[in-house]
Amino acid sequence: MDPENHSNAGGRYDGCSTAELLAGISAEVRGRRASQVREWAAIVAWADRHVVDGPAGAATLTAGFLDTGIPIAGPGAPLVSEFGLMELIATLERSPDGGRAYVGRVIECAWRLPGIYAAVLDGRCSTYRAEQVADLTRPLSRHAAAHVDGRLRGFVGTCTFAQIQRLVTEAISLHDPDLAEARRADAADGRRFDVDLDQLHAVDAHGLVHVDGLLDAADGADLDTAIRRRAVLLGKLGHHGTLDVRRAVAVGELARNDLTLDLEVVDEETGEVTVAAAGRRAVLHIHLADTAITHTSTDAAAGGAPVGRWEDRQTPISVEQIREWLQTPGTSITVKPVIDLADHVPVDSYEIPDRLRERVRLRDHTCRYPWCPRQATRCDLDHARPHTRGGVTCPCNLVPLCRRHHRAKTHSAWRYAVIDPGTYLWTSPHHRHYLVDQHGTHALDPPDH
Repeated sequence: MDPENHSNAGGRYDGCSTAELLAGISAEVRGRRASQVREWAAIVAWADRHVVDGPAGAATLTAGFLDTGIPIAGPGAPLVSEFGLMELIATLERSPDGGRAYVGRVIECAWRLPGIYAAVLDGRCSTYRAEQVADLTRPLSRHAAAHVDGRLRGFVGTCTFAQIQRLVTEAISLHDPDLAEARRADAADGRRFDVDLDQLHAVDAHGLVHVDGLLDAADGADLDTAIRRRAVLLGKLGHHGTLDVRRAVAVGELARNDLTLDLEVVDEETGEVTVAAAGRRAVLHIHLADTAITHTSTDAAAGGAPVGRWEDRQTPISVEQIREWLQTPGTSITVKPVIDLADHVPVDSYEIPDRLRERVRLRDHTCRYPWCPRQATRCDLDHARPHTRGGVTCPCNLVPLCRRHHRAKTHSAWRYAVIDPGTYLWTSPHHRHYLVDQHGTHALDPPDH
């Protein structure tokens, strides 16, 4: 290894022996653990100040709007202010869902697992292990959670995760037999088969997507037999791919066999019969782009090669891959007009036409609240300047916000300003600032004017 090719923090460790380096690393580990414990203690203190009484008083009236107390830990833990929690999560620089889960684990430990929380404060248990326990105990009754806490408090820092899982199962059987039976029934209802096309970045740069499922054992065996038989047949017909590749191709062929069926749908009220077209159906969007970095479905950068993208995701797809998809026999193709994302075409009404919705969602992709990953296709479109105060219905004045953060902007002290279309400066109730743009969220402390 050439030391000249590696940075060592400005020469800080020049001349250090291996023993000294290891001692320094050990000190950093201890410092990180101490910092995590202090963060937990601060979160618990914050929760003490933001408890909303319940269930009868499970909400408080603040500035004329309802700030609801929400449960983020198990039974017996306090309800905390919804809008206050949003500001805490932004301060932690976590995504809304991930931050909510993290704060919930801390509260779960502090209020329902006091023995484990004490072990965290004393350094006998890592915050990571305590979070694992909290994830498992949140659905439990207070008695079952107390059982787990009592059994683990002496050795939670040394037991394995498998031991913790067995202890939780024991607690459910002893203290919550109804939950044990419900879990048994839910296991059968949890069967699924997922093709992750709706997830952010689900389709990768090579045009591939993950498939995952949980099937009835007999159905799974039948599916495996059908895929295996077709994969063997593909090999005999001259396909040179490996067995795994041929199995993947066989799944697509099984799907296209179903698509060859003409499906008739009859409207029970009007009697109208609709025949679904057989085969694969593709919609091709063509967009204008000014630079090589775009946020569109299929675009050609100025002076460069064309770049394709899957729906409104940001993952680039090669044009050759798109061509291969469109050449599949039986594919019907719809080509939509050129869309210029920089175009501003306002309308007089408050209602937002589909053509404007599409422009905004292709531009912004996700909810524009700090660190929120929810897809723009599942968001409301907020008028940055309210329509009732002269705000136009135009892409330059429309911002995708998920329902939770739309409520926060409307009914709490959260505010944002549009710096440019696609770039937003958020201000929290306690005047913390976050810049959200095409590159993500950036905490500004102090704010960069």
